[in-house]
Amino acid sequence: MTIAALAARVRELEARVATGGPPKGMPGHKPHQPDSTRPKPPRKHRPHGFARPREVTPTATVRHAVEQCPTCGCTLVGGSVKRTRQVIEVRPSPVQIIEHQYVERRCPQCATRWTPTAGLQGVVLGQGRIGIGLASLIATLREAGRLPIEMVQWYLATFHGLRWSVGAIVDLLDRIVAAGQGQLEHILARIRGSPVVHGDETGWREDGHNGYTWTFSTPTERYFTHGSREKEMVDAVLGEEFSGVLVSDFYAAYHHYPGLKQRCWAHLLREIHELRVAHPQDATVQRWATAVHELFLEAKAVDDRPAAERQRLKGEYERRLWALAAPFAEDAAAPQRKLSARMLRHIEELFVFVT
Repeated sequence: MTIAALAARVRELEARVATGGPPKGMPGHKPHQPDSTRPKPPRKHRPHGFARPREVTPTATVRHAVEQCPTCGCTLVGGSVKRTRQVIEVRPSPVQIIEHQYVERRCPQCATRWTPTAGLQGVVLGQGRIGIGLASLIATLREAGRLPIEMVQWYLATFHGLRWSVGAIVDLLDRIVAAGQGQLEHILARIRGSPVVHGDETGWREDGHNGYTWTFSTPTERYFTHGSREKEMVDAVLGEEFSGVLVSDFYAAYHHYPGLKQRCWAHLLREIHELRVAHPQDATVQRWATAVHELFLEAKAVDDRPAAERQRLKGEYERRLWALAAPFAEDAAAPQRKLSARMLRHIEELFVFVT
């Protein structure tokens, strides 16, 4: 019976092939391939080109030309550029030793001798002989590039021919820290005096130990510090001087700040979007997510108005958000329960920006 069934199946497939039906082509190909004889539609117009951009101005030019005619051997001169091709290249550069000479000159009238006392502020680090460019490069490799001291040492020797001991590099980094301490204190003072500060933290390993890097930012200043994830980190940076609005996510370390707090809508909307993606067929979730997003956009669009009007609008937006969140905050089966409960808990900290 099995052989007979297989034979019947083979005859069926052969008949379908003979009449032009599937299967066609290699296994796994789409059953209906487009007709190659049909004219292709015009290419969709792009708003701009997507080719790799060329450098605006080349730093060097190499001309390639045929010197003699390959056919008759006649010398060729002149000509015009037929095509160009740019090559991007970086070559190791040897270390530069720049000697500053201070020339003494004698006045022909009073016979006084004069030697310039011009300093090298902005050229050299402190009283040493390390240029600002070299010091900045080493600090960048160490801090931004996260390279070990030995790798910084290898880089300087390999690409610049500068052979330094590990101790010399460590000493330089210490001097850079000392030189920047004053500016760091100025940045911190300006942040504490700002009307609005944005705070955030992220995990960061330092010297092989887990910890957190905190950032406190204004439109013009950035302050970074490393430590634990406890609320004391907020107090250590902002101190008692700060009395402005603290913008942050919903992490508990920011809860104790006694001043005005604005919770970050970027964090909230990101989680709402993830909830929308996780429940694409849940119409209730989709409507709820859309309503919350539209409410935020409406509040964000509030233009310059008197303070009393802004305060009234803040209360109105809080009531409308409460109406959206309250029905789901205690419903254990609702996918938006967690976010709804968070909104209710921080309802007075979500529309501070309106005022």
